[in-house]
This record gives sequence, C-alpha cells and structure tokens, in this order.
Amino acid sequence: MVRLVPRETKFFRMFAEVSNNLTDGARLLHQILQNQNPKDMAAEVEKLHDIEHRGDEMTHNIFTTLNQTFITPFDREDIHALTSSIDDVLDFVNSAATRLVMYKINNPPAAAAELAAIIVRQTEELSKAVAVLEKTQLMISHCVEINRLENEADRVSRIAIADLFDHEKDPIQLIKHKELYEVLESATDKAEDAANVLETVALKSA
Repeated sequence: MVRLVPRETKFFRMFAEVSNNLTDGARLLHQILQNQNPKDMAAEVEKLHDIEHRGDEMTHNIFTTLNQTFITPFDREDIHALTSSIDDVLDFVNSAATRLVMYKINNPPAAAAELAAIIVRQTEELSKAVAVLEKTQLMISHCVEINRLENEADRVSRIAIADLFDHEKDPIQLIKHKELYEVLESATDKAEDAANVLETVALKSA
C-alpha cells in the first residue's frame, strides 16, 4: 500500500530555493571582499545578514514539511542532513562577512576574495546538483567538482596562512586575517559535506 502513495516532490523545489539563496549569499560575500570600500561594507554585510535570515526561514520550512510528510523522495535523515549542510555553508559565509565589520577589516587580503570565489563556484555546483537530484550520474559529477574545489580551497588557505606568518608584523592583524581565512575555509568544508550527503542519496538509490 505504501508504494501506491505518491512521494512528496515539493522538497525538490524547496532544495532549489535554499541552494539558490545560498548562492546569492556567496556571491554577495565575494563582491564585498573584492570591493574593499569601508563606506559600503556595513550596508552590504547587512544585506548578507538578510539573506542568512531568509535561509534560516527556508531551513525551518523544510524541517516543518519533513515532519508533516508521510512519504518523502528519499530518506528523512538525508533530507535533514542536506538541509543542515546547506544552512551551515550560509552560516559560515555570513560569519565571514560579520568578521569584516566586527574586526574592522577594511582592506581584506586578496586570498580572502580568492577563497570566496571558490565558495561561489561550490554553491553554483551545489545548485546544479540539487536541480538534477533524480539524475544520479549527472548529480555525482557536480559533487565531484565540489570536492575538488574544497581541495583547492585547502591549498589556497594553507598558502595564505603561511604567507601571513611570514610577512605580517602586527600580531592583531595576523589574528584577524587568520580567523577570516579559517571561517572561509570552513564554508568550503560544509559545502563538501552537502555534496557527500548527495552522494549518499545517489548510492542508496542505485
């Protein structure tokens, strides 16, 4: 009898919305880090906070729908894990922007913008993967690219931190920039977590 009940497909639309919102946030962070205009920074960071709040609402809506749905398109724990991972990426994107204002980093280092660019590419791949959830091989190809980009972010972060210790003489600036790099790198880790959930879904459906 369970097989006769249609699976709820609204989750696919909701995943698309939450991943697109994440991409909007990542692009705005990259823009902020490239702009390097202290006068504009606070206002732009506030826009990013709004995107993060919108993401929290979308995440809550998915969890509410999950609790109210009898037949889901894939396992409940995977829906929860995917949603949480996407939300985590946006949380770290927002945290990076918050630190720019909180620590008064008016001229962010170039490596920070480079890491943000990688996050943008990861979130774009994540949106593409979510859009083809029912096409396993195509989805996996996007997940592989997200994982490759995470490795690239690790490399950029290591080089940036090493350069920081070699050349930054002000210990306060060193601490601020190192933490910024680490928060950005954590965002790439969370994007990889989301990709891993999608790969798990693909394996279960194989």
